[in-house]
Amino acid sequence: MARHGVLVAVVVVLAALLGAVAAQTEASYAGYPTPSPHGSPPAPSPPSSAPPAPSPATQTPPPPAGPALRVGFYKNSCPRAEQIVGEVVRNATTRNPGVGAGIIRMLFHDCFVRGCDASVLLDPTPANPQPEKLAPPNFPSLRGFEVIDEAKQRLEEVCPGEVSCADVVAFAARDASYFLSGGRVDFRMPAGRRDGRVSLASETVDLPPPSFKLPQLVDNFRAKNLTVDDLVVLSGAHTIGRSHCSSFSDRLSSSPGSDMNPVLAASLRRRCPANATSDATVAQDVVTPNKMDSQYYRNVLNRKVLFC
Repeated sequence: MARHGVLVAVVVVLAALLGAVAAQTEASYAGYPTPSPHGSPPAPSPPSSAPPAPSPATQTPPPPAGPALRVGFYKNSCPRAEQIVGEVVRNATTRNPGVGAGIIRMLFHDCFVRGCDASVLLDPTPANPQPEKLAPPNFPSLRGFEVIDEAKQRLEEVCPGEVSCADVVAFAARDASYFLSGGRVDFRMPAGRRDGRVSLASETVDLPPPSFKLPQLVDNFRAKNLTVDDLVVLSGAHTIGRSHCSSFSDRLSSSPGSDMNPVLAASLRRRCPANATSDATVAQDVVTPNKMDSQYYRNVLNRKVLFC
């Protein structure tokens, strides 16, 4: 696959996942109402210092979405919806590219549990003290909630009660991919997701842990009707962001079970000492740590990746 094709596929396959498992339940996040079924505009318009805004004529068409999803969903009810989300994400990723990586991860962690229903955003309540947000795969490592909150607040000021939190997360992840790739990951996101009311920490066991080996990952993705190709493409998102040392410390030994590049392993052992009192973080892509590109796949071939 060509380099550009890999970049686009990483997020387009994720868009397919969104359509395939979009939840149909209605709910709210932080008191926000569910959307009404209307429609959405073109992608965000970054300033002159950022990549030019994607135009419909050059955007990669999305894969077929679920029956309730469509491109342009907020065209009539909130025409500036995607532009508003894009502006918030652009500002956040300019200040800190790592937040963009966190938003992309947030979308995956949301969709892989109950479908793309924003249940990962729900805060604990007396009736449910342990939502997805507080589960070990998400807490305290999941980032970007403040970006989603800001985007949703701005949308409520302009179009109250129209745009679902689930769509905000999806738009934000698409926009983060766009800005972190310098405008090369460029596609239109179908919308129309509904927000879920149920969020249980116990259900995050569906998320693949960093300790999984390839056969376990294949089975894990197959359970979600995702193929090995989907697994390979979605793994490319590890080209951006950081990881806690505890997530891959088992691979830093010189035991036969680890095939990590010895030079990388030695470097990581210095940054992740066994007797450390805190859980440090390191870049997942040691070559282009703040850029969403296809370097991850070259790193895999060179055994310079954190995970198996």
